[in-house]
Amino acid sequence: TSPGVGWLLDRFGSRVMLPAAAFFTGGAMIGLAFMNSAWQLMALFALMGLVGMSGPGALVTSVPVLKWFVRDRGKAISFMALGIPVGAMIFVPLTQVFIDAWGWRQAWVVLAILGIGVIVPLASIFVRRQPEDMGLLPDGVRPSMAATDEFSSPPAPDDEVSWTVHDAMLTGTLWRLVIVFSVLALAIGIVAVHRIPAFMDRGLDATLISFATAVDAVCAGAATFAFGMLVKRFSGRLMGSIGFALLAVASVLTIYATTTFIMFLSMAVFGLGIGGMMFLQNFIWADYFGRANVGSIRGLVMPINLAVGGIGAPLAGYVRDATGSYDSIWWVGVGLMVAVTALLAMTPPPRAQQKTSLG
Repeated sequence: TSPGVGWLLDRFGSRVMLPAAAFFTGGAMIGLAFMNSAWQLMALFALMGLVGMSGPGALVTSVPVLKWFVRDRGKAISFMALGIPVGAMIFVPLTQVFIDAWGWRQAWVVLAILGIGVIVPLASIFVRRQPEDMGLLPDGVRPSMAATDEFSSPPAPDDEVSWTVHDAMLTGTLWRLVIVFSVLALAIGIVAVHRIPAFMDRGLDATLISFATAVDAVCAGAATFAFGMLVKRFSGRLMGSIGFALLAVASVLTIYATTTFIMFLSMAVFGLGIGGMMFLQNFIWADYFGRANVGSIRGLVMPINLAVGGIGAPLAGYVRDATGSYDSIWWVGVGLMVAVTALLAMTPPPRAQQKTSLG
């Protein structure tokens, strides 16, 4: 559904889409409280995925930030990314409190009501599609400020070239990025999903593995924040390449992680790399193709990324069952990460051909 969700975001904005997504997701969560078979579990999680609200690159939450900021886009993405670790810090223990108090079924209902109660009013009151809808320019600049302040150079709507979906599809740049993110998702799936069982098979302590997983998440959030702050000084392409290279290094460490120290190190470096990937995934589409149609463009390419990336985990599991080891397929994952790092480094922005109005 991401092509449709992206188009709706460009046309109507998250002020409409966020409450709708919250109601759909909340309804599915309430449904989880009453499930009694595996197919119901899969169907309800599929429904939550359809609304484009979940995941670090969720369209409904990321596209508004891309439309509201140009000069400070990296910084805005940094602060947006803090929601993931902060939310995990609050709601993971809170969920356990709910489960201990009322059981897991009732906990789903409470979380659904809480989510709807927070998201719907905040989105309805504060979220707008784009600054032009409120008579503003990107980065919160008023047109009067842009006209009178000779010392500032705020980006006007015409300063950033916005590509139409059709024209973007005709560029080699878009399809290079599709290959980069799809193959990277495949490589991450090959390595990331199977790290935990592999560490346990090697005799590492399960409690320490859980702590290392938390370190992974913290490092991912910290890296996303840091990359966003640094993107004014260094190109997004360079920052993303560094993140991808860190993923390759972390994957090599994972292959050799037979001690607790190397296991922690591999998880920390992997988190840093994931943070770089998360930042680039949110940043580069608007940076290369502009704000006007960024929802539609991201919605167009996301199904390809997800379809290719979804092959990784089952492929690694099959190789493990056939050979008794993850090492061979993990080295394939490392090679893919190195390849997409090089491809990203050789993918400059497209040459501007057409401007699209943000009306």
